[in-house]
Order: sequence, then C-alpha cells, then structure tokens
Amino acid sequence: MRLYERLQTTGRFPWRFRIGVPSWIATEDGVEPAEYSVWVTDRQLRPIEGVDLSVVPTHRRLEALPLPKPSGWVVRPDSQRRGGRLVHDTACRRAADGGQELGSLEALDALMRPGTKACGDCAAAEVLLPALELGQGYA
Repeated sequence: MRLYERLQTTGRFPWRFRIGVPSWIATEDGVEPAEYSVWVTDRQLRPIEGVDLSVVPTHRRLEALPLPKPSGWVVRPDSQRRGGRLVHDTACRRAADGGQELGSLEALDALMRPGTKACGDCAAAEVLLPALELGQGYA
C-alpha cells in the first residue's frame, strides 16, 4: 500500500487519505500488476508507528466532503436471471438498494458458486475475476 496525500476537512471524518492498493488486471496478454487508488477516512487507515507523515502532501479544505462509500462488496439477487446472484462493488449504483455485504474472500467464494456472476458495470468483474483465475488449479 502507498500513501499519496492527505486532506483535512470539516465534518464527521476530519482526515481523508488517498492510498494506492496493489491489485491485478486482466489484459490480452494475461494478468498484470496494477494499482487501485481510493480515498479512505481516518477511521479506515491508522498511522504506522515510526512513519513520518510530515512528508506526505497535505491539503486543507474548510467545506465538508461527501461521506465516503463503504469499501467492499455486495451480493444481490440478479433481476435478469431467476435464482442468479450478482456481486457488486459497494460503490456500484446497482448495489444501492442494499444486499449482503461481503469481504474480499467472501466475494470470491460467492463467485465460485453456480449462478453467481460479477457485475460488469462496476469494479467487481475487473478486480475479482482475475483474482479467481489466479487461484485456478490450487484447490
């Protein structure tokens, strides 16, 4: 994980941090390393003892930012297929009506079940499917 910048603002979460998280993407040539960049709150990211944050670019904003969406995955019934289910990124507009929240490993487990697919409108297919392909043959 890499910390790029921090933002101080007013509101419920006074500090936001933009981080980069290592991930994988599927390309025509196979699977390649990538980075997923996201803003997290001070409740989601804790300082590491001995790490000097004074060198991290810091911005201050007086107006409140919108509350961040929870990070993770949601599984919901698929309205297009009887008995089917779809796994979404929690920020996906198609997951806005709720569903069962899942961690990353639970989302991967759900995708391995018959009738469950990854949403193609959000990061679910882009992030989770390559991870499933990496694990093929290791069960």
